Amino acid sequence: MSISQVDYFLLFVISYVLVGLLTPVMRKIALAQGVLDHPNSAHKSHKNPVPYLGGVAIIIGVVVVSYIALISNKFTWSNFWLATSVLGPALVMGLVGLWDDLKSLNPLPRFIGQSIAGVVVAFILILNDNIGNPTGITFLDAAITVLWIVGICNSINFFDNLDGGAAGTVAITAISLTYLAITGDQYFIAALSVVVAGSTLGFLIWNRAPARIYMGDAGALFLGLLIATLTVRFKPSTDNSVSSFAIPVLLLAVPILDTTVAVFSRLRRKVSPFQGGKDHLSHRLVRYGLSRKVAAITLWLLSALYGLFAVLISTQNFNYEFLILITASVIWISFLALFLNTKDE
Repeated sequence: MSISQVDYFLLFVISYVLVGLLTPVMRKIALAQGVLDHPNSAHKSHKNPVPYLGGVAIIIGVVVVSYIALISNKFTWSNFWLATSVLGPALVMGLVGLWDDLKSLNPLPRFIGQSIAGVVVAFILILNDNIGNPTGITFLDAAITVLWIVGICNSINFFDNLDGGAAGTVAITAISLTYLAITGDQYFIAALSVVVAGSTLGFLIWNRAPARIYMGDAGALFLGLLIATLTVRFKPSTDNSVSSFAIPVLLLAVPILDTTVAVFSRLRRKVSPFQGGKDHLSHRLVRYGLSRKVAAITLWLLSALYGLFAVLISTQNFNYEFLILITASVIWISFLALFLNTKDE
């Protein structure tokens, strides 16, 4: 199966327009039903209540566009189940997030849901031999996949703490993955990635600073599981296994950096890693004197840099792959040290 450039463009535009139109509708529903993020905790940085349910618009956009494209382009049951194997777990995770948005769950139910989703995704991928970087050891492949799914779900959820920060970063990751998948003839991953990119950018119209709506846990957990699944399915075309394993990490290097900084910060202060706080990258950038808008743009640019690193690794020979990987690692570690040496709260 191949998809034309026109088809990719249409998938992007339709996703962008649909979510862009759905988001204000969900905003009205959230306001009418009182589904609001109130600034009633110390870690909240907004001053007035902001409606949730933006994630519902993203979920509807991604799912509807994906299945319509599937039905309209030489539908087969094989492709239907392939799409469902990716979208199904993400949809369930999004519903768990929506439950959290409505009822404010404790971290444990979310973690259990993420773990179950990770096990299900790992089972499906291993059963169908769809892991992009298999180690050859089934148990190890399963463990890595579950750890990746749970880790990225939490990373995207943690990262959603700044107007436009998570939406813009996921869009950049999805665009980079689209390019990598197209050049690697992995059309299914490319098609879903371009739909994610269009949907998140359509939402970003309403979520950029000052945000008029948040994606909430529904959007963050849905996108986290979906982008984690797509990256673990992606098979890089590199000269060595180290670079191959590095590409998914590079694509999500900034959310991973944010989570690492926040978790280390909380552990050294002897508080729970799941406790909210103003210790994320965005908060630290604002304390450096950046506005919230400039902080978001800074994080987008850093994400774009690591997306570029991922693309470059896939197009270079072994010697250049190694040099790019070392450069990316040094920059990441430098930022980790810099942010960990700033004030936590």
